[in-house]
Amino acid sequence: MEASCTSYKDTGFFSPTVIDYLENRADLKPFYSYRPDMAGFAELLKNKKVVADREILHRVLSKQYGIESGSLEVGKSGSNEANVELTTYNVQPPVAQNLQLLKLDNTYTITTGHQLNIFAGPLYFLYKIATAIKLARQLKAVHPDKNFVPVYWMASEDHDFAEINYTNIGGKKVHWWYEASGATGRINPDTMRQALNQYKGVLGMEGHSKELAEIVETAYTRFDKLADATRYLVNALFGQYGLVIIDADDHEFKQQFAPIMEQDIIHQNSFKNITTTNEQLQKLGVHIQVNPREINFFYLKDQLRERIVFEQDSYQVMNTDIRFTEAELKEEIATSPERFSPNVVMRPLYQECILPNIAYIGGGAEIVYWLELKSNFDFYKIDFPILILRNSALVVRKEQAAKIERMDLDVAALFKQTDALQTEWIKKHSDHNLSLEGEWRELTAVFEKIKLRSYKIDPTLAPSAAAVQARLKHAIDNLEKKLIRAEKRNYEVRLEQLSVVKAELFPKDSLQERTENFGLMYVKWGQSFIDELIRHFEPLDFEFTILTEE
Repeated sequence: MEASCTSYKDTGFFSPTVIDYLENRADLKPFYSYRPDMAGFAELLKNKKVVADREILHRVLSKQYGIESGSLEVGKSGSNEANVELTTYNVQPPVAQNLQLLKLDNTYTITTGHQLNIFAGPLYFLYKIATAIKLARQLKAVHPDKNFVPVYWMASEDHDFAEINYTNIGGKKVHWWYEASGATGRINPDTMRQALNQYKGVLGMEGHSKELAEIVETAYTRFDKLADATRYLVNALFGQYGLVIIDADDHEFKQQFAPIMEQDIIHQNSFKNITTTNEQLQKLGVHIQVNPREINFFYLKDQLRERIVFEQDSYQVMNTDIRFTEAELKEEIATSPERFSPNVVMRPLYQECILPNIAYIGGGAEIVYWLELKSNFDFYKIDFPILILRNSALVVRKEQAAKIERMDLDVAALFKQTDALQTEWIKKHSDHNLSLEGEWRELTAVFEKIKLRSYKIDPTLAPSAAAVQARLKHAIDNLEKKLIRAEKRNYEVRLEQLSVVKAELFPKDSLQERTENFGLMYVKWGQSFIDELIRHFEPLDFEFTILTEE
């Protein structure tokens, strides 16, 4: 693929706060730690204090990958009796090596996280991970005496099933129809057969469709938890690059976080810290992404994830009869920490407590909500990671590129809204001059004379002359719009072709990466599609990548 870039700002799809962060706006500096560049990483690495227990991290991850007694020989094993087949993960050498490296003091993680979207959801799911892998490689090249492990943090405790139970592929919405409750990572995917068949039907029979069909079939039929199914799928796609996948819904991980859990639930520190920060950010014009609650933890059991609230001198689990005194709460946290699930404002702190992490890679909204959290990190004396805006991409197939070229268009121009794009194209290609700008300049000169004469006769007439000028400007603008609309009718066929290409690449005038699933791209290009993402992404350049099939 051929890669070209355009600035995030020019796309019009990224918030002012994200652009300000990338452009190093001075008054945002108190809300993060180090700049997202190699100099920032060098500074962080000098000062980094790891609080994670590396032995626990290695042990739990090895268990999650099915590595028993130190053996790395894992794969499929089965018994013909009762047609039972046990499926484990194909732990490829780069993953096995990275799991071992996590035990070393000079190893750090580069983390991205996402929900457990079925079939890997929209394209940016893959882009996040590809960004993490590429950044880990680049840091290793600059710091050869250290190791950097890319990590995908599965949001297995998230309970918003409606956000993950569908994907869009080839113009079709594949939906998993199921009434779920509790943490999504614990849901059994055994009711996904209809969605699986529909997804595989869209993949078709050509190219690499069989390969991908086998991956998703195994993922969603051989595991009894969605978290394990997602690990299998993501490992099949990214294991060869050394990606380590973590499920933090675990007793030993939560034990490390238990002291902060107890302190925060009882004293409501995160609520106080983040509320103060949000007030400061709002004064800077930042649109707040998340607001803290008094207690930022859920109570978690199978098919249950409900908020904890403090009411009537006790800690109550909403929509249940479960309640604790302060002493009982402390005992529950001490003995069963896995029953306490951090919400969106405490999950990042939990992540940084159990990983030797130096960077978090997220989308625009994630970067903004992380800016809300630094004061809470400071309060608990946990290092704040460097925030990296994930790479974004637009994938243009050969036939689409040919259409764009025939229409004398630049791919970057397609980021404009459809109507604006059509207007620009008409102005460029019409045989007529559709702009009345020159004529308005001449009229403006005339009105300046009229206003001057009016002022000399009676100074109070000048505003009247200006009002007439404003009304005429409005009329001229409307006339220009009518000229453009008339010319659009003359080029109706060409503009329809333009609209079709635009709709293919920007579904519903949104970014391709926020809507389309990777499946058909994998069918066409196979694993080389992911190779190309990693090859062309430049995590620290902060530009939107356009990938065009050659």
